[in-house]
Amino acid sequence: MDKITITLDGHSGCGKSTLAKLIAQELDYIYVDTGAMYRAITYYYLSNGLLQNNLFIEGWESHLDSIVLSFEKHKNYNTNVIFLNGECVEHKIRTMQVSSLVSYVSKQAIIREKLVDFQRFIGKNSGVVMDGRDIGSVVFPNAEIKFWVTASARVRAQRRYEEIINSGLSVDFEDVLQNLKDRDFEDSNRKISPLKRPEDSYLVDSSNLTIQQTLNYSMDFINSYFEKKN
Repeated sequence: MDKITITLDGHSGCGKSTLAKLIAQELDYIYVDTGAMYRAITYYYLSNGLLQNNLFIEGWESHLDSIVLSFEKHKNYNTNVIFLNGECVEHKIRTMQVSSLVSYVSKQAIIREKLVDFQRFIGKNSGVVMDGRDIGSVVFPNAEIKFWVTASARVRAQRRYEEIINSGLSVDFEDVLQNLKDRDFEDSNRKISPLKRPEDSYLVDSSNLTIQQTLNYSMDFINSYFEKKN
């Protein structure tokens, strides 16, 4: 069976990353969390004092060449996770501080260009499941299967809230909800690669579905695609 490219796009907290991981496991494909890339870059600039008062400081662009991202195995995770300059930062990039700034960072043209090139390099041989906000529309517009994953704002906020709490951090639910709404607006209205549903994508609304139901629903569509191809 020829391997294909599968993309999942949607707003923050809709469950696309969890779903993408499971699809990749089912198909034995490479999984790529592009949101983690933008979070890792945000974390880099924060931890190096180059993001202050919610703005980049002068000269931040010159540091881009010092950032090396990779996805590698780690003993604490059952899938490949993001490494920044050789360090696993999967846990460090999930804070509210990073969440509040990642949309600002990701709308910078030079950063998007760097990461889109990296994403295309990873997926050049197909056999990849990649999730993000512009994967089906910009990174892989010719992907064989595109999913648009959605859920209500409160459902998404509850999922993100539980994710943060389970990681050992404290956070207020209303702060998480407002952060999601702010990110929705910024992601959908940025000038470069705004978040939008690809016209040829398949809708997956996970608001009232368990993760297993969402996976079954998506795999039915994928299996149907392969059956038609054969």
